[in-house]
Amino acid sequence: MRQGEVTPKGAWIGDPLGGVKAPEPLILRDPARRFANTASRLEALSGGHPMMEWLRFMARLASAQHAVAAKLGPLSPPAQAAVELAVEARMPPLAADGRRRDPVWRDGLAMLLDSLGAEILRAPAVVTGLRDRNAEALEGLADGFLHGDLDVADAGAALYVAAALQVYFTCLAAALPASSLRLLPQRGLCPCCGSTPVAGVVTASGPTPGTRYLYCSLCSTAWNHVRAVCVTCGDSRALALKGIEGDAGLAKAETCDTCHTYAKMLYQARDMRLDPFADDLATLGLDILVSEAGWARHAPNPLLLVG
Repeated sequence: MRQGEVTPKGAWIGDPLGGVKAPEPLILRDPARRFANTASRLEALSGGHPMMEWLRFMARLASAQHAVAAKLGPLSPPAQAAVELAVEARMPPLAADGRRRDPVWRDGLAMLLDSLGAEILRAPAVVTGLRDRNAEALEGLADGFLHGDLDVADAGAALYVAAALQVYFTCLAAALPASSLRLLPQRGLCPCCGSTPVAGVVTASGPTPGTRYLYCSLCSTAWNHVRAVCVTCGDSRALALKGIEGDAGLAKAETCDTCHTYAKMLYQARDMRLDPFADDLATLGLDILVSEAGWARHAPNPLLLVG
């Protein structure tokens, strides 16, 4: 492993009179594109990959999520007054671990399993058991996942529950009034639902290239986070970027020796086609190396809980 370099090289190009544009504080994702993009990227990354079969399965799962998002359509978010109250209190309006869920998420789970099809389900017994659970049991499983309190025996079922909840919360977040939302005091948490990010992306295009956005692992929202500041503890004194020797430099681990955690960063300049949800899964090797070297991941990818 080696420490990476992120300082851009070459001359600065721009309008000297144009000033510096502030990056958008947050970006709500379009459910009609979010999961389709992830599925397409996973399929493209799977070719020749050491984890080819697993990435292709995850691509099918993302395709099933896309089908569910298309069927569910827009979901009604909290009333404007409730959103404004939460924002004023510096709280996420969709607080995932405390919000009462619409039963439609369970319909989405059933549609997800139907969309996958029996021929590609890796654990038929798990899926059969999941279909046999009543509403109360499914809600309990969802609560366990959202509160980080899952029984080991439920890890297999949690993959599909997590996938269904991603669709549900992404559809909810997409309907929020973006102009009314604000970043949280805990900048490492999603301003919409309060969840942790799956990865960060350093942009190479748009009005503010070089900006870092964190992508929510649950509702898919992207929000701006200052670079060279630890996502976990906010410290900037003991950070380092680590990557795999000889790779393309698309993914690096931003490690912090203050809290001994790391967060994965993806660099759009290395590949404009990157998708944070897909590329996080495809760079699992980096997670393994960094974890073996003594750093704990800032937060898990919810679709890796079964691992």
